Amino acid sequence: QVQLVESGGGWVEPGGSLMLSCAASGFPFSSSAFRWYRQVPGKEERELVATVFTGGPTNYADAVTGRFTISRDNEKRMVTLQMNSLKPEDTAVYYCHAMLTTAWGQGTLVAVSS
Repeated sequence: QVQLVESGGGWVEPGGSLMLSCAASGFPFSSSAFRWYRQVPGKEERELVATVFTGGPTNYADAVTGRFTISRDNEKRMVTLQMNSLKPEDTAVYYCHAMLTTAWGQGTLVAVSS
């Protein structure tokens, strides 16, 4: 059974940092690219935030470039999103997605406010 479990969200003041983690199981981890998406509460669309490919290359949305870093650990079957210099507009539920599957995690809420 494919499972993606996100953790690490919470409340932080503007300028602060958080690290999100996504633990994956039930599929060949090293064969999949991974993406972090976010969804603002009350809005339908999910915004693509960052991608890490199987070989390690990464892509970022313009809004987070230079502030967020996505990484993967194939041995631990973990994908992380280090978020620095957080802004109120980063407030959202963050979701991990494995591109090899159709599965989504339950999401983790990040709230940035003073």
